Amino acid sequence: MDLMEMIYEKAKANPQKVIFPEATEEKILLAALEAHTKGYVKSTLIGVPDEIKAAAEQYGIDISPLEIYDNTDEAKNEAAFEKYIAEYSDMLSLKSLKRKSKDPMYTAMVLQCIGEYDVTFAGLSHTTGDVILAATTIIGLKEGIDTSSSTGLAIIPGFEGSEGQYLLFGDSAVCADPTPSERASIAISACETVKELFGWEPRCAMLSFSTDGSMEHELVDEIRESVRIANERRPDLAIDGEFQLDAAIDPKVASKKVKRESKVAGKANIIIWPDINVGNIGVKLLQFFAGADAPGPFMQGFKKIASDCSRSAPVSELVGNIVMCAVRAANAE
Repeated sequence: MDLMEMIYEKAKANPQKVIFPEATEEKILLAALEAHTKGYVKSTLIGVPDEIKAAAEQYGIDISPLEIYDNTDEAKNEAAFEKYIAEYSDMLSLKSLKRKSKDPMYTAMVLQCIGEYDVTFAGLSHTTGDVILAATTIIGLKEGIDTSSSTGLAIIPGFEGSEGQYLLFGDSAVCADPTPSERASIAISACETVKELFGWEPRCAMLSFSTDGSMEHELVDEIRESVRIANERRPDLAIDGEFQLDAAIDPKVASKKVKRESKVAGKANIIIWPDINVGNIGVKLLQFFAGADAPGPFMQGFKKIASDCSRSAPVSELVGNIVMCAVRAANAE
């Protein structure tokens, strides 16, 4: 059984409740329905019921197996908002929540925070910035994490790393120019993501053009400081660096370049890019020249699991992302 098959089986064994605020989008309806009917998740659509049903009829999609949450039900919403303020966060007033609920994504995340749903899945008609703003405002960041970020999974043909052909990477999509503290947050969050999603013991390498002091430069100093902060915050996690890519993932190279004990060098299953320039270029190099698949990105750093899917993703990829979000939610601490 390959890694993705294992994830689908995990989802089936413990279906999570996923709410979809972009419920008039054809691909969202198809993906929510497929994930539901195959038993991976329990799907709920949120929005204006008549508009959702009209969209489904227009696309020829039978959504009768799915629940619909009426986002125009003011009494129901108010009860949820009051519970959110009383039990989760009082940073927003009832008036503010009512105003924000005109966008069903905000209502969905409130419902998630009070335990009615496990995942909010969006990103098709909302931009990445929209989803991050809503998740930051409603869900909030985990303790000890000072930025939202993302990771992705690279499935690399012919690669024989510590987890076979699989390698997690971050951040290629969200945090553009991280400070050392933010980079530490990205690494910590990536370790949590890898445990939630795959059950791996995380071994996280902070990448640079220097390996373990081979070069001196202010850019290298930033990576070293990131490692120091990450280790100070989470000494239980194997986060190390600074490493060049080959020293991070190849035991033979690591044995020559890293002259000290390291749980990570040569056997990293997570790599952290210095910034989004490197991350964006790096993942596209993997895709175009190595023929890698790169599911994701997976948003991370929040107290609850929220998704920002790719607007160009086919339905099959959306289903995969829904399932991975559900598995993360089931395993989140």
